[in-house]
Amino acid sequence: MISARNPMKDRVAIAGAATTGFQPRNTDRSQASYVAEACKAVLSQCGLTPRDVDGLCGSLPSAPAVQNMLGIPEVTWSANPMIPFGNHVAAAVSAVHSGLCDVVLAYHGAYRMAWNTGSALKDPFRRGAAFGSAGIPQPESVAGSVGYTAWASRYIYEFGVPRTSLGYVAVNDRTNAMANPGAAMRDPLTMDDYLAARMIREPLCLYDMDIAVDGGDAFIITTAERAADLPLPPVLVNAVVLGMTDKNDEDQSRSLRQHGQQVTVEALKAKSDFWIDDVDVLLAYDGFSVIALNWLENLGFCDPGAAGAFIEDNWVANDDGTGRLMIKGRVPLNPHGGSLSEGGTQGSGHLREAVHQLQHLAGNRQVPDAERALVAIGGFFFNAEGITLRRG
Repeated sequence: MISARNPMKDRVAIAGAATTGFQPRNTDRSQASYVAEACKAVLSQCGLTPRDVDGLCGSLPSAPAVQNMLGIPEVTWSANPMIPFGNHVAAAVSAVHSGLCDVVLAYHGAYRMAWNTGSALKDPFRRGAAFGSAGIPQPESVAGSVGYTAWASRYIYEFGVPRTSLGYVAVNDRTNAMANPGAAMRDPLTMDDYLAARMIREPLCLYDMDIAVDGGDAFIITTAERAADLPLPPVLVNAVVLGMTDKNDEDQSRSLRQHGQQVTVEALKAKSDFWIDDVDVLLAYDGFSVIALNWLENLGFCDPGAAGAFIEDNWVANDDGTGRLMIKGRVPLNPHGGSLSEGGTQGSGHLREAVHQLQHLAGNRQVPDAERALVAIGGFFFNAEGITLRRG
C-alpha cells in the first residue's frame, strides 16, 4: 500500500554537511579518524559543540564509540542502521520529528576493509571473509556485485541496448568529479577509454563498479526551526522513503519493471510537493552503472530501456572526449562524481552534494540558484531509497 501521508514534511532540516574527501587506496588512518574529522568539521560549520548533540546515527564506528570519541555528554537517541545512507536519514529525521532528540549528528565512514580490495580477492584466506560462513565463491552465488552483473546482462538483452548506455554513466561521473577536489578519481575519461577498459564481469568493466575508498561524511539533522537559527541555509527534508518488494533478493526479483525502485518512486512522488520537472539537481545512485540507468527510467525521465538514448539527447560533449548529462540543458546528474568517481560512499556522498548544492556551497560545481534536489539512493532489491530536499 502506498500512502501520501507525510506529517514530517519540511519539519526537519539538514543544517550542514561536511566531508574529509576520499582516497582510492588503503591509508594509514582508521575509519574512526575519518568519522571524527568529518563530525568535527560539520559541528564547527554549524556553530555547534558536542554538548549540543543529543542524537547519533551512523554506520561504523558504533554510536557509543562515536559518543565517547567526540566527548558528547548525553544522548537520548542513537541508531546504527544498515547502509545505504538513506536508512540513516529516515531514522534521524523520524527521531527528530518524534521528539526523541533535537540535534542528530549523522555520519558515515567509507573504508577499504581487509577483504574489500583487489589483492584480497586473489588471497584464498582473505577472500573467504567476503562470502560468509558458507564460503561459496562468486559468481556461483548470484548475490552482491554478481547480482548486478546478472541484471545488467538482462538489461542489455531485454532492451537491446549497447554497452555505451552504461558507459555514459561512467563518463558523466568522471567529468563531474574533475571539478570535485575531494573525489578519488579525477583524470579525464572518454567513451573510448571506457570501452577499452578491463572487463571485470561481463558486461560490467572496471569503470562500471564503484571505487572502494577511505574517507568520511557527516551531517547535522535538526528541527526546521533550530536549523533556521544556525549559520547556513537550512535544507528541508520534504519527503524520505524506503522502498522494497516482497521478492527482495538479487536472484528472486521478478523483473526490471518490478523491484524496490518502483516502490520508492511511487511513494516518494505521492509524499513530495514537487517532482522531476521542478528539480535543479539530480543525485542518482550509481554503485553499478546499470542502477543509475534504472533510476532515470523509474523516476520518469524516459521509458524502460531508453536511459541511454535519453542521456545522448541531453549530453553536453567536450572537445577532449569527456562530457556530462545536463537534463534539459540545466539539471546535472551527480555533479560530485558519484560512486564511480568520487568513491563508494553508499549514498552519503550523494546526500552531501545535494545539501551543498542547495546551500550554494558547491564551488565550481554549483548549479545556479539551486532550490530543489531529488536524491535516489540504493539499488534494486532491499535497499532502494528516495529523498526530496528543498532550500529553506
